Amino acid sequence: MTLDEGKRPEIEYPCEWDFKIIGTNVNEILEAIENAVSDMKHDITPSNISLKGKYVSLNLKVSVPNETVRDIVYQKLNNSEAIKIII
Repeated sequence: MTLDEGKRPEIEYPCEWDFKIIGTNVNEILEAIENAVSDMKHDITPSNISLKGKYVSLNLKVSVPNETVRDIVYQKLNNSEAIKIII
């Protein structure tokens, strides 16, 4: 990926894309992730739990062949009620 001032970054596909996913129930988050990337090569790792334990975050690394697929994965994750924030 390269970045020019004022321009959109150039991303070379296929690539691995990282998402940080935040929600309140780890099992529901995992189900939403599996629904979004079920047949794609991916890896899920734990990230953090908030101080009061209300929120959990997971890291998702997924192999995407192109921008369209990357955007579809994001939209599927974003449409899940289990997921509060995607970074």
